[in-house]
Amino acid sequence: GLLAGRSDLPDWQTPEYESWRLAGRLRLNPQSQGGPCYLLTLTPPADGARTWQAGDIAEIGPRREAGGPLLAHREYSIASLPEDGSIQLLVRQMRGPDGALGLGSGWLTHVAQPGDAIDLRVRVNRNFHPPEDDRPLLLVGNGTGLAGLRALIKARRAAGQRRNWLVFGERNAAHDWFCRDEIEAWRAEGALERVDAVFSRDQADRRYVQHRLRDEAEAVRAWADAGAAIYVCGSLQGMAGGVDAALQDILGAARLQAMQRDGRYRRDVY
Repeated sequence: GLLAGRSDLPDWQTPEYESWRLAGRLRLNPQSQGGPCYLLTLTPPADGARTWQAGDIAEIGPRREAGGPLLAHREYSIASLPEDGSIQLLVRQMRGPDGALGLGSGWLTHVAQPGDAIDLRVRVNRNFHPPEDDRPLLLVGNGTGLAGLRALIKARRAAGQRRNWLVFGERNAAHDWFCRDEIEAWRAEGALERVDAVFSRDQADRRYVQHRLRDEAEAVRAWADAGAAIYVCGSLQGMAGGVDAALQDILGAARLQAMQRDGRYRRDVY
């Protein structure tokens, strides 16, 4: 898991949940070829403020039915900041080969209803906290991996750190451009210096975020030369390996390893 860049290693503690509320659930990709993806808004208990940082993880205790027994927890990248007043998650509804809903995604996107209690605790994920300085930041992700990147962009924007480059990939621009209005507004105001979006099904040849990085190899090297950190969030299968191979080809394996040792190359993949 460490070699793969996993951030969901067990901490050997039984979760001590708090009772949050499912305040909202918005489908982001109607008519998509992929599974339904939702932006979930969870509000905290009334007894005091809750704190977390961009990059942290929400551990959710799912149930097969409201009031049913708790099952093994599932982990989701937090897509918001405490200043937003809620924890937001991007969750894709998953189904098994038999059509049965996934345990965690089924609970959050179908079984639980707005107003229901959600068992949640925040787990600190220091490996994916934003850089402490204002160095350039290259953010690469696909699908619901946008969640962790969204929180990082929010944190950088709040700190006035504007050298941010987002590379995001999904299926179709018409249906799967998650949070597009928000991202385009950040680009227009300068909180994002660059946005490159690639959609795999919008042309005959499948193209993914790693292909866009290769297309922009000269710019990637320039950002690395300027001291940039590279953060990758999204699927372990396919995307993470493809991005790693592209970065090795662009920057060289030794340089990428050095960046990883220095905390300038970080991954939150699942």
